Amino acid sequence: MRHLQRALGFLSACFISGAALPICNVALAADVETFKVAVGAPGNWDTGVTEVGKRAGIFKKHGIEIESLFTNGGGETMQAVISGSIDIGIAAGTAATLGAFSKGAPVRILAAGTTGAGDLFWYVPAASPIKSFKELAGKTVAYSTNGASTHTTLLALIDTFKVAAKPIATGASAVTLTQAMTGQVDVGWASPPFGIDALAQGRIRLIARGSDAPSTRDQTVRVHIVNAGVLEKRREAVNRYMDAYRESLEFLYSDPKGVALYADYAKIDVKLAERIRDEFMPKAAMNPDKVSGIPAITADAITFKVLSAPLTDAQLSQLIQIPARR
Repeated sequence: MRHLQRALGFLSACFISGAALPICNVALAADVETFKVAVGAPGNWDTGVTEVGKRAGIFKKHGIEIESLFTNGGGETMQAVISGSIDIGIAAGTAATLGAFSKGAPVRILAAGTTGAGDLFWYVPAASPIKSFKELAGKTVAYSTNGASTHTTLLALIDTFKVAAKPIATGASAVTLTQAMTGQVDVGWASPPFGIDALAQGRIRLIARGSDAPSTRDQTVRVHIVNAGVLEKRREAVNRYMDAYRESLEFLYSDPKGVALYADYAKIDVKLAERIRDEFMPKAAMNPDKVSGIPAITADAITFKVLSAPLTDAQLSQLIQIPARR
């Protein structure tokens, strides 16, 4: 709203002063902020909010331009944000974010991403003799990148089932499927929309979901992060980014056009997009305003050696800087 008021006020001043329209246009263009945004799982429902909002013109309405970069997972996304080559990272692992911050990394939590890990699942090729997660002793099990939610969720599953599996980083879902189907890894991972068709066709069999690890059910397993320097220097623009993000999220859940835009972005059928929304990603799981389960996340992070000690309340206050709704 403040951005709109500034724009209208400036236009009024241009007309009153008799300034040439091109000059006004240049000045207005200077008020547009561009953010480089890294997405760790392109095509996924929970990581597609910014892209849907971009395509719907919502970010542009708030004076925000988005430059998207796609990575192989939350670990790569976080490194890009920490290095400063990227402004905002979508869907970084929460535990890994706590760990990076504790080591002095210039990263802040801008919004909660996904609470619960029910969208993540682990599978084997249809011909595999493996029938359940309990049979994975000595077997290689995929996750995307170190520090991603797939990593910490897999570790939680291994702990839950008390099995001596061997976690191995395999990258994005598509690359992982190739490795699983060719025997390079015993168990693959995926998240809708990827893998749903293969399950329906009987090419792969699901052996575990992230929600099978009880500790993950009420945890915000993924967060959206921002470089600390970017937040400090461009806070008003970051606030506008979050205004647009929240509006895009509402649009995605309340307007059929939002689902259609997501389906086009993910290159899937609208019916499958609706299924992902209804079965895997309820709106409550996408609430950006609260990072839930910090004590459990901290305990897991320490157990998995991602974090050496709990963060203090002051540290958490410095780390979690979700802009207020306005």
